[in-house]
Amino acid sequence: MTFPAPLQEGSIKIMLLGSGELGKEVAIEAQRLGLEVIAVDRYERAPAHLVAHRSYAIDMLDRDAVLELIEKERPDWILPEVEAISIEALFEAEKRGFRVIPNAEAVNKTMNRKNIRIFAAEELGLVTSSYRFVSTLEGLREAADVLGYPCVVKPVMSSSGHGQSIVRSPEGIEAAWEKAKEARGDASELIVEEFIPFDYEITLLTVRNETGTVFCEPVGHIQQDGDYVLSWQPMPMHPDALRKAQEMAKAVTDGLGGRGIFGVEFFVKGDTVYFSELSPRPHDTGMVTMITQSQSEFALHVRAVLGLPLEFAFYGPGASAAYKAKHESSNPKIIVPDDAFGKDTFVRIFGKPESHVGRRMAVALALGNDVEEAKAKAQAIVDRMEDE
Repeated sequence: MTFPAPLQEGSIKIMLLGSGELGKEVAIEAQRLGLEVIAVDRYERAPAHLVAHRSYAIDMLDRDAVLELIEKERPDWILPEVEAISIEALFEAEKRGFRVIPNAEAVNKTMNRKNIRIFAAEELGLVTSSYRFVSTLEGLREAADVLGYPCVVKPVMSSSGHGQSIVRSPEGIEAAWEKAKEARGDASELIVEEFIPFDYEITLLTVRNETGTVFCEPVGHIQQDGDYVLSWQPMPMHPDALRKAQEMAKAVTDGLGGRGIFGVEFFVKGDTVYFSELSPRPHDTGMVTMITQSQSEFALHVRAVLGLPLEFAFYGPGASAAYKAKHESSNPKIIVPDDAFGKDTFVRIFGKPESHVGRRMAVALALGNDVEEAKAKAQAIVDRMEDE
């Protein structure tokens, strides 16, 4: 493949629609190959803005604003990096000849939990928890009665755990209904899911393009309020469970089509594997690959987009721990102990312009002789970090 110089005629342009910490790493990997990067988000000085050739802050739910920017920049590849994007703009961009990663229909299916659950469970026949969709408080009560307690309530459109909760008794229904209004997205409809008493949950990073499909080592993770706080790789799995997860991940990503990396989430109980969710882009739990693999999930994403081979090496057990802000600030400062920068540990600070209590601001990464050692190292760093 030929790599033209950026900012000149014939350069290869990628446009990131969403420029948070994951988009920032994609931008860095694209820069390493001389691609021209245009970073777009809803606010100024988003993380990927800091490392892009050009940046814009627009309402990405505004169809006309998104299309106007696409026509202005005319990117070779459009990479949606968040859920809150006008899907109508992406479909129209494809009609005009622009290439959306992985494709507009895949983004449409996966940005909405209703769409992807119906596709996975009812069209592909994948194993999932039992579920109902509701749009009223009374409907929520009825669904919970049918599915039983505890059950999980999530807005059909949201991210990072916003708006979701576990309801353990009928007395918790109204609180869950109110909690759903905190969604980053559409809270007009909810998915109510049977609670699976899983042994563990994983993200199976699945990368595909015309050269084939490859899987990263399974990523184990812990979530709090639906948002990741600790992940590690590899997650020890029985070979049968891993095989089932890979088969299901390939089935759903083949069904969606297109190029790129997909973060496919599963619950595992014994050797039973339940499909949970899917993101058609790098996954937050996959930040651990920045230390465990020769090609991180972000580098693999860029390779997949460009149609390049997807080979990589796995270095060994590692972990990532998220640092979340403890204070509100319009000029945040992240305080990291010097010994966090060791031969097998490091920290990535996202550079977000504002901090809010609970907002993810940085990640600590560590290698270890095994995953438990790596997890302990990463968590120890985060425990000693501060912000002001």
